[in-house]
Amino acid sequence: MTVTVLIADDQAVVRAGLAMLVDSQPDLTVVGQAADGVQATRLAAELAPDVVLMDIRMPLMDGLQATRRISAAGTGPAPRVVILTTYDLDEYVFEALRAGARGFLLKHAPPEELLHGIRAAVDGGALLSPSVTIRLIEVFAAGLPGPVRRPRALARLTPREHEVFDLVIAGRTNTEIGRALAIAESTVKTHIGHVLEKLGLRDRVQAVIFAYDHGLARPAPPG
Repeated sequence: MTVTVLIADDQAVVRAGLAMLVDSQPDLTVVGQAADGVQATRLAAELAPDVVLMDIRMPLMDGLQATRRISAAGTGPAPRVVILTTYDLDEYVFEALRAGARGFLLKHAPPEELLHGIRAAVDGGALLSPSVTIRLIEVFAAGLPGPVRRPRALARLTPREHEVFDLVIAGRTNTEIGRALAIAESTVKTHIGHVLEKLGLRDRVQAVIFAYDHGLARPAPPG
């Protein structure tokens, strides 16, 4: 299967570089490019790409609002939005993840990491490594106090699913979770699927945000 990609960035040189990289892969292809959020939203609806690489700071409509609209539009599966960031966007990236983005890619990351991130978005995995996702979200969440309440949905989890959920929000990979609980990696994936379904979440990134929102996790202390 060929993964279709829409690139949204207001810098033409960035779009060109990303397009060249993506199109160099036999299983990936660029189907469109957008220079602002309005165009990105329109092309996402028209082209129905598998993945949208979304910059945040763009004219007319920023990537945050565009992400929210793309994730909420239509009745079928929405394109998987991946935020393009440079580490200095802080709460904007966190809010984009809240809005429905599947994760983030660093604009200056090595090509293989960018390609891995695109494929991971389609496969439903964490973008880059879960530990990196956790560290960044900790930074974003530090300035975003949320209510401390235990959601009723947690009562639907089995004891084993609780264990898996705790390890997911701690940033462990499927392999690490399997080793910690002495279960097969395929079993870990099954448990994660059940956890996400019971909690009404799309992916691991949303699971982490859910944990911060409900006081189940807290940013690590400095140092």
